[in-house]
Amino acid sequence: MTRRFINEYSDGDVVDEVYLLAEKQMRANRNASLYLLTNLRDKTGVMSGLMWNVQEGTLQDVNAGDYVQAKGKVQLYQGALQMILTKLEKVPAEKCDPEEFQPSVGADVEQLESRLREILLGIDDPALRTLMECFLTDEELMSLFRQAPAGVKTHHAYHGGLIEHVVNILETAVRIADLYPTVNIDLLLAGIFLHDFGKIRELTFENSLLYSDEGQLLGHMAIGLELITKKIAEVEKLTSDRFPEETALRLKHMVISHHGTLEFGSARLPMTPEAIALHHLDNLDAKVHEFSKTIEEDPIADSRWTPFNPRLDRKLFKGFQNET
Repeated sequence: MTRRFINEYSDGDVVDEVYLLAEKQMRANRNASLYLLTNLRDKTGVMSGLMWNVQEGTLQDVNAGDYVQAKGKVQLYQGALQMILTKLEKVPAEKCDPEEFQPSVGADVEQLESRLREILLGIDDPALRTLMECFLTDEELMSLFRQAPAGVKTHHAYHGGLIEHVVNILETAVRIADLYPTVNIDLLLAGIFLHDFGKIRELTFENSLLYSDEGQLLGHMAIGLELITKKIAEVEKLTSDRFPEETALRLKHMVISHHGTLEFGSARLPMTPEAIALHHLDNLDAKVHEFSKTIEEDPIADSRWTPFNPRLDRKLFKGFQNET
């Protein structure tokens, strides 16, 4: 029997299908009655699910990352589709094909990695180029880098999302380098590669996309600094030379400041041309991707606007293309 994917549902459709439980939260209403909030995922997207009047302990064996048989009905609520669930039951993982539940990068990961290597190995600065080689030849790290998402909910939240995000920014930097001669392009390229590298340990992505314990306690910036420090020690051992102190400081500063402002998680504000360039290039790629995916995945095909998005604090204009 052909499965029904999340992007195929409309208001009023009956649900009886297996999905990946990406998130699970038990809540209590004003009358202390329990209800369940979920996010259900397959390779085409995510839909929220709601189950009323849940008895305490009845869903203890069902957790985020499990495959579940979901039964219920799709409902349009405040411009978005959600599932009103009547049953949620765990399904053995061996009965499921993981490729049906995880969105993946649209581009070819091997091609992305080839372009990544071409750009990074073209860096002129000897110390930075050797540092890049130490990362690129570490197959354990690079295997995780090829698989990792760039996030769990927003931009590039799928396997291969991190390398796609990084290569997009690298390509942009290469194209605009001549316009900003005061920016050290070698340093910027290295910083782009490493700014989110800590996400290979901040996130878990074997099944569901979640934060690891290390990720929640330390975050990808702190993890990234640790990885850079270790690789700089490898460079010094390989070359028998001390890695340039200022280059190391500038590179690490880019990693801890790339979110741009303290309220958005930066440990420091950007204080160098390369750091501010990285912040805006990173933000550009992330935001354009998030806007595009929000429009693309809007289930209300005949609307000119998406529903209000609390994260973006706005609706997005889709245009008149779906009107007849």
